[in-house]
Amino acid sequence: MNNKPFLIGIAGGSGSGKTFFLNSFLHHFKQDEVTLVSQDDYYFPAGEMTQEENKLYNFDLPSTIDHEQFLLDIKKLMKGEVIYKKEYNFNNPLAVTKILEINPAPIIIVEGLFILHFKEIAGLLDHRIFVEAEDGVALQRRIKRDGMERGYPEEDVLYKWHNHVVPAYREFLLPYKESCDTIVVNNQDTPDDIIRITEEISADLKKEYCNKD
Repeated sequence: MNNKPFLIGIAGGSGSGKTFFLNSFLHHFKQDEVTLVSQDDYYFPAGEMTQEENKLYNFDLPSTIDHEQFLLDIKKLMKGEVIYKKEYNFNNPLAVTKILEINPAPIIIVEGLFILHFKEIAGLLDHRIFVEAEDGVALQRRIKRDGMERGYPEEDVLYKWHNHVVPAYREFLLPYKESCDTIVVNNQDTPDDIIRITEEISADLKKEYCNKD
């Protein structure tokens, strides 16, 4: 195994199908071959908010992320240290907060909306993947996810989409698209193309970074 882990950055807008891509990618590896660190677990605590305050709070700004701690933890993983992190629940009062144990591995996946915008984090990445979907497809996925996982009414999801999500995507993510090594268009909910792409990328990585024979 190489001493220096291989860092893969996976960025994508809300509703791009980034989570499905991630899960497909991770499926190709054994547990000790790859680890995942997510930007979503590095939001600064927003405190207790009413439903109306939660609706207006803009999670889609780089300033809401503790990027310094995010960077520090990535560097710790690169040095072989274990990270313990409280999972962020987006102020959902029904969510059970878990303590995440993130173990070092030969391949480290860093994912999130702003990972390419944060220069120091972007500078650590060996391979950048950009996942995108058409606006209409992405919005429907967002409505479904936020309703099921975070308990948001559709009206609130639409408000955030037009006032927070789309402006942030255009300002803090889209400008970095052309600098990425792999661009994945994920408009379909059929897994075949995603599985094929993740298979191709993972096969080379496993050969170089995970073959201990």
